[in-house]
Amino acid sequence: MTKGRVDRGAWRSRVGRVLRWGVSAALVVLGVAFTVAYVRSGNVCDQGPLPTGPTPMAALVQCEYGGPDVLRMARIARPSPGPGEVLVRVRAASVNPVDWHQMRGVPRVMRLSTGLRKPSDIRVGVDFAGIVAAVGPGVHSLAVGDAVFGMRNGALAEYVVVPTTRVVRKPDGVSFEAAAAAPLAAITALQGLRDHGQVRRGQQVLVNGASGGVGTFAVQIARQLGATVTGVCSTRNVAMVKGLGAQRVIDYTRADVTRLPDRYDVIFDTVGNHALGAIRGVLAEGGRYVGIGGGTPHDAVWLGPLPRVLAMMLRSRVGSSTMTFFVTKANAADLDLVARWLSDGTLRTQIDRTLPFAQAAEAIRYLEQGRARGKVVVMMSAP
Repeated sequence: MTKGRVDRGAWRSRVGRVLRWGVSAALVVLGVAFTVAYVRSGNVCDQGPLPTGPTPMAALVQCEYGGPDVLRMARIARPSPGPGEVLVRVRAASVNPVDWHQMRGVPRVMRLSTGLRKPSDIRVGVDFAGIVAAVGPGVHSLAVGDAVFGMRNGALAEYVVVPTTRVVRKPDGVSFEAAAAAPLAAITALQGLRDHGQVRRGQQVLVNGASGGVGTFAVQIARQLGATVTGVCSTRNVAMVKGLGAQRVIDYTRADVTRLPDRYDVIFDTVGNHALGAIRGVLAEGGRYVGIGGGTPHDAVWLGPLPRVLAMMLRSRVGSSTMTFFVTKANAADLDLVARWLSDGTLRTQIDRTLPFAQAAEAIRYLEQGRARGKVVVMMSAP
């Protein structure tokens, strides 16, 4: 046996020991984390009737994980703004996939941060638009009476307290309904294409899931960044996606994008329904794949996109193309940019339907079915 073979064998043995140790350590850490989360899990619902305080408000809440039936209207205490915060009377809110994930507590690994047995935060919703009702100490950028929109947990309520870093003025010509539909979906598309996809003028961009909440904004933002856009959607949404600016639309019921000869500089994937090897084959040399979803049905319940993310990291080490998964980061600068684009018509919100606040749980139920064309909005009663 040669020295080289001995060295390689010893190296593989050491790598094997390190990997086994790493997996064992990870399992121990995960076990401890789940144990701590289980012991600490619980919420205000465990303490009896929800406190209403001197100024109660209506809010959609969930005291446990499950289907839409766990969502209920309740009277809870109206929050007060602290330093750097404003209190907003909500006029409209929109629902996002994160809302039904939170409702069901899936993927289950998410419960390490949201509560293992029950959601630690019973509030529901993220996107809102409304009127500033009060300002906290140190707030000078906004005033009582300003029309605003932004992102904050607990948006499906009559009032929400939000830091000034997560809220901006609503343009005068934009309705509360349209403004509420934009924040999370538009910023996700913006950060995915501009920051992670690094889209440049003249590039070919593929948007998979072009008719959904994020996808409808992605088509428009990719065009604004100067790209030639191809959208993927079902037959009934082809005309809508073309109307949003896609130069070409692939009907996935008639063609598999991974089997077509076209290659793309950037793929923005909101669905994650193709094997990574197949979708990577559609990337041009040096191309970028940016994903925000995906995983098998089994993975989705337990680990969500984590296995897919790990596979993307490994594949990015081979060849010239890169594969990226990211989490949206709310910030006032991007909200301001979205506001300007809504104001000048660069962005249009595609709204599937609008429901009254009393049917907020139904809005989440409908979105979970995966058939929404654009956004689903919940309107509050006007003051």
